[in-house]
Amino acid sequence: MLPIYALQGLSKTEFVLSDKRNMTLVTEFILLGFMFSSHRAEMYFFFVILFIYFCTMAGNLLILTLVFSDQRLRSPMYFFLSNLSILDICFINITVPKMLQGLLPGGKNISLVACLAQSFLFFLVGVSNFLLLAVMSFDRFVAICHPLHYSTIMHQQLCVRLMFGVWMGAFFSIATSAIGMMRLSYCSSVLNHFFCDVMPLLMNACVNTDAIQLQEIITSSIMLLTSLLIVFVSYAKIMKAILKIHSAQGRQKAFSTCSSHALVVLLAYGSCIFTYVRPTQGQSPDYNKKVAMLTTVVVPLLNPYIYTLRNQRVREILRDNLTKSAILKKL
Repeated sequence: MLPIYALQGLSKTEFVLSDKRNMTLVTEFILLGFMFSSHRAEMYFFFVILFIYFCTMAGNLLILTLVFSDQRLRSPMYFFLSNLSILDICFINITVPKMLQGLLPGGKNISLVACLAQSFLFFLVGVSNFLLLAVMSFDRFVAICHPLHYSTIMHQQLCVRLMFGVWMGAFFSIATSAIGMMRLSYCSSVLNHFFCDVMPLLMNACVNTDAIQLQEIITSSIMLLTSLLIVFVSYAKIMKAILKIHSAQGRQKAFSTCSSHALVVLLAYGSCIFTYVRPTQGQSPDYNKKVAMLTTVVVPLLNPYIYTLRNQRVREILRDNLTKSAILKKL
């Protein structure tokens, strides 16, 4: 949906100058969300997203419970995995509850403050997610390429410092542009999205936002490319080390230690590229909303099940817990 100034055939500057005296600044937005042909289809979509939401929460809470309750999972790998689960829980709770509310009567409104907060938290958690994946790839590199020194290198203090660096790096990378968006005035109250994404917000601003958009592109590109470079270098060295292993069993064991993380990396970066690197022509008006579902709904759902179903140690612990529960019930 085009902003008001575009519908009137004006630039943002012309719009502000022509309507400055009578301009009513927005204090609340309307999130259009998804449009459905019938109320029944809308309700089907509501319950599907609600089911995915509960599955995502259950999967990530299961990982957190296992990591914090079982001594066999007290290692740097599972420390980072538990932090990834926390990020996924935050990620899906930032967008999905409001999307579900928007599918109910009278639930499309969101205040300006809540909208800006949602946008800030979305990108804070999103950037943290990419930085954490880079840290996890470094952890896998140390585990495979330097197994004898793993416990010495990846000690508890370093793991905590790395997580602190992840959050601080994400915060400072988006802080300047977030402050700039908070200082803007908004003239159109309609956002053609299911959450407060940056681009729909900037389109509704009363002034020219090219500088903020450029800053967003530069900072996000630096963070994304930096994390991607760390992942690429780590996995290049991992593959080189695996190829040097002579036994097939040894290669399979080494590969299994990083296969789950590699799959999560492919999902995260693939969904991001699919969302933001897209053709400018031949796409429907709702294209952005549909592909944003990959990042906000699908990836947080798949992450915990990839780690639990593909990880042999986690499967063993789950079986042990289920066996204990069955024995206790019989008693």
